[in-house]
Amino acid sequence: MLRSLITSTLLLQGLALGATELPRLISEYRADERSLEAAWNLPWSELQQDRLQHHVESWQQRLETVTLPQLERDDQVDWLLLRNHLSKELEALRQQRAQLAEMKDLLPFRSVIQKLVADQLERRAANPPQAAEQLAGLLKPLEDLKKQLSDQKSADAKKSGPNVTDKLPKITPVLALRAASATNAIRDSLAEWFKFHDSFQPAFGWWVRQPQGKLMEALEAHTKFLREEIADQKGKPEDPLVGDPIGAEALAANISGELLPYTAEELIAIGEEEFTWCETQMRDIANQLGTDIIGVLQKIKAAHVPPGAQASLVQAEAERAIQFLKQHDLVTIPPLCEETWRMQMIPPDQQKTMPYAVYSSPAISIAYATDAMSHEDKMMSMRGNNRHFTRIVTPHELIPGHHLQRFMADRNHPWRSLFSTPFYVEGWALYWEMQLWDKGYAASVEDKAGMLFWRMHRCARIIVSLKFHLGKMTPAEMVDYLVQRVGHEKMGATSEVRRYINGNYGPLYQAGYMLGGMQLRALREEMIGPDKLTEKAFHDAVLTQGPMPIEVLRAALSKEPLSKDWKSTWRFQALKP
Repeated sequence: MLRSLITSTLLLQGLALGATELPRLISEYRADERSLEAAWNLPWSELQQDRLQHHVESWQQRLETVTLPQLERDDQVDWLLLRNHLSKELEALRQQRAQLAEMKDLLPFRSVIQKLVADQLERRAANPPQAAEQLAGLLKPLEDLKKQLSDQKSADAKKSGPNVTDKLPKITPVLALRAASATNAIRDSLAEWFKFHDSFQPAFGWWVRQPQGKLMEALEAHTKFLREEIADQKGKPEDPLVGDPIGAEALAANISGELLPYTAEELIAIGEEEFTWCETQMRDIANQLGTDIIGVLQKIKAAHVPPGAQASLVQAEAERAIQFLKQHDLVTIPPLCEETWRMQMIPPDQQKTMPYAVYSSPAISIAYATDAMSHEDKMMSMRGNNRHFTRIVTPHELIPGHHLQRFMADRNHPWRSLFSTPFYVEGWALYWEMQLWDKGYAASVEDKAGMLFWRMHRCARIIVSLKFHLGKMTPAEMVDYLVQRVGHEKMGATSEVRRYINGNYGPLYQAGYMLGGMQLRALREEMIGPDKLTEKAFHDAVLTQGPMPIEVLRAALSKEPLSKDWKSTWRFQALKP
């Protein structure tokens, strides 16, 4: 069935090459991808990975048949974007295969369950007696694995030399958490498989219900054991911070996929240089206020609004930013965009990973103390969301930041959402923090200190996140860096690091804020001036092009010739010798 499907797909692709309009091809690619992901819903399976890899490779071949010079300029840009996206997809699949190989020993049930589910997906009839025997046979391997893991943990606790078993490699908390997540996904697919057959085949439930139910319980217990006993994650605020670093090789591949001609170490050096600039500016402010950097931060953190007033503060700051942009004619703000932004509050439990305001279209989500928090957490939340921090956070999230950005992206080149990257998305908002600093947006030295705090924070994100993925910084060291060097509250720093390392963000996401902002700042210097773009025209052009790696944006705006051998070469920031 799979072989015939692949053959049919190739034939269809061969017939579809008459048009070279890239938006249509991108839409077709996305539709194909969604269809395959829905049809081959087999998480952590070689079958799913093989099918997706074949899909991407087929599109690579198809894209190479396009004659690039014959395309319109926008189509040439889209061609480059799609080619780069396909390369990134193949690299992501390679990394998934590597991760699966690492946790294979913790998933002894995987191949049996996935074969049953695959038979259903490929429309093969179930064999209830055989399925019951196979499921029942998975209980013993799970029991044996739990004993091995327990013995290993006990040996580690006693520091009694080598592992008590030579059959199982050392299981780290990182690996245990990843395997727990994979177990949940495979367990869900088993539940769907059973639901599909149960009651519709009279003999199925008689044979399968009991062994499937027992196995579901065992898989749930396996997830709990891995998460709580091996990774020591019990759902409490004091749980140790555990993340999944991808390593130097995979990090280098991700950097290449973002079209950055730098090494990870060079990007860290850029972050450190920018951090040093921020510290120098902060010392100047401290001298003006007759204190030190710690004293400056204590002063501005104390300037928070009383409980219940944070939403009003955010509204006032949003209106202030919009008025400033209009007064200086910096960017087009469509009236509907200005009308439709909203506010919502972040629940206390979510503030464990979102201690500050974030944007979720069309609303800015506001973090602030609630009556459900301990007194200490309330005070840390209020200090961390003070007036001077909020003054620059609000335009970052709303206008001219993410709300304006999202509004324009939905209406201009919307198919380019496929190529979204934090270097464009977060870089745009960070770029505006830099521009507002340069244009005197701060109303006081305390406002400037608040702006510098966030700028230092984004520099620190480059440093700590990349060092984490290189294996050069532990989560605890990351927290200490944010507290001691940047000035975070311990609660905020811990929440930030937990978000960086929990796997919900790509390895370059945190670095993308400052590095993307610096790329846009460098691009601005190239594009604005006599006989070039005005400031407002540049900003509008960036928004209407839509999300993409910044170097491709540079190529699109500069009108440089594009060819199939185009590659990333732009060193937007020179490193000091």
